[in-house]
Amino acid sequence: MVFIMKEVCEFLKKTQTYYLATVEGDQPRVRPFGTAEIFEGKLYLQTSRTKPVSKQIAANAKVEISAFDGATWIRIAATAVDDPRREAKAHLLETYPSLRDIGYSEDDENTQVLYLKDATATFYSFSGAPRTVIF
Repeated sequence: MVFIMKEVCEFLKKTQTYYLATVEGDQPRVRPFGTAEIFEGKLYLQTSRTKPVSKQIAANAKVEISAFDGATWIRIAATAVDDPRREAKAHLLETYPSLRDIGYSEDDENTQVLYLKDATATFYSFSGAPRTVIF
């Protein structure tokens, strides 16, 4: 399972930008993200508690992620789980130090890290059959 999760994480990092979808009421909401990191055997991402995405995930933790590298794309369906621990925030900020430059800190209440639970990722391409992995 860790190998599968690492493959998904590396794909997201390779694309540099992936798109995270949430729901607000009955309206889908999609926005670009750029953080992806494995910590303690889970795939994490980072955001701000003041952003609408945080409030949308709090109301409905089911999310989807999509990314495209020019030849292959991925779609991930998962549940986003908040991890308020300082250690988890510090790990993400060490991996993405530029986030500190824009005000994020493991010691503030604004920095939010979430991990993906019950995730199903499907890789697609124009030249082959889809491949689905679960982690």
